[in-house]
Amino acid sequence: MIKHALFARFEAKPGKAADVAAFLEMGLALANQESTTPIWFALQLSENVFGVFDAFENEAGRQAHLQGPIAQALMAKAEELFTGPPSIEKIEVLGLKNLAR
Repeated sequence: MIKHALFARFEAKPGKAADVAAFLEMGLALANQESTTPIWFALQLSENVFGVFDAFENEAGRQAHLQGPIAQALMAKAEELFTGPPSIEKIEVLGLKNLAR
């Protein structure tokens, strides 16, 4: 059962929104390789504001993700792409409806 999640929010530097979108699209391939990350969304919240929401069955999965290749790639590109460091919030999931087939 999904109980733990993360929400990361970041703002693209001027002229870098397309680069951030492309970076997040590439992140899907990395997320698909993480067996402990069953839910992963890359989001564009406004023209220059982006986010990632991901969820996990347990705290160990969340911690593995925070130390994994997506987080490392995000931090490696942060100075180049973002106006400041990403805001990363730990979230507890209270309910989930999954329509995936």
